[in-house]
Amino acid sequence: MNAISHHYYTLPTGDWGKHGSALGFGEDEWFSTMRNTLRIEEFIQNNIAIMDKFDPEKKVGFYVDEWGTWYDVAEGENPGFLFQQNSLRDAVLAGVNLNVFHNYAERVQMSNIAQMVNVLQAMILTDKEKMLLTPTYHAFKMYIPFQDATSFPVKISGPNSYHFGEESIPAISASAGKDKKGKLWLALVNTNPNSASTLNIVGAQQWKAAKGKILTATTMDAHNTFDAPNNVEPQKFVAKAKGGKLQLSLPPKSVLVVELSQ
Repeated sequence: MNAISHHYYTLPTGDWGKHGSALGFGEDEWFSTMRNTLRIEEFIQNNIAIMDKFDPEKKVGFYVDEWGTWYDVAEGENPGFLFQQNSLRDAVLAGVNLNVFHNYAERVQMSNIAQMVNVLQAMILTDKEKMLLTPTYHAFKMYIPFQDATSFPVKISGPNSYHFGEESIPAISASAGKDKKGKLWLALVNTNPNSASTLNIVGAQQWKAAKGKILTATTMDAHNTFDAPNNVEPQKFVAKAKGGKLQLSLPPKSVLVVELSQ
């Protein structure tokens, strides 16, 4: 046996009778979507605890081979085709999940977003001869440097909470990895749709610069359409150390992937 297969879809409502909308949602559903998707870490931890007991040599992997968002089918679409729009929320959620998978890479040896084109959290949407790239596509492309990389420990110190009502979740999600050329890559996600965060990057080495891509937008449900296919797309990001400190500023509801250099 190579692995145990695990499926987990994120529903804003947690109710299979009414999942929630892909667009036009409020902060309550933004928050519940992030809260519910973060449960994947709990599932991974619980399964790893059992696997470590019965497979201490770690011969068996843990495959999260179906994951992603699942909203109500878009109005006017065939309900059997599971078509849904894809917004900035999905890109932020993708980054959060990828960071979790990276941090448990010893056991999570494979993870697959469920569908690629036109179904659920798709990376590509088509309409006859038309095609567009979704925010989720852009998030995945930003994370390409982590393919075949080695997981590198990263820790967030200081206040790290996004509060909504009486509940809270981590505001910042992070993972890091060294690629085959020895370059260190850092991925950061700000789940808070209202507040920016500034992080000081410290470690055994003094980092002088960071360059990569950042993905964000003005609204929580910003998305690409066939009339405006580039509404949500990554922008260049560059930061340089000042006074011996490298600071990275994360706008609200954003995904950042950068290469750190000395």
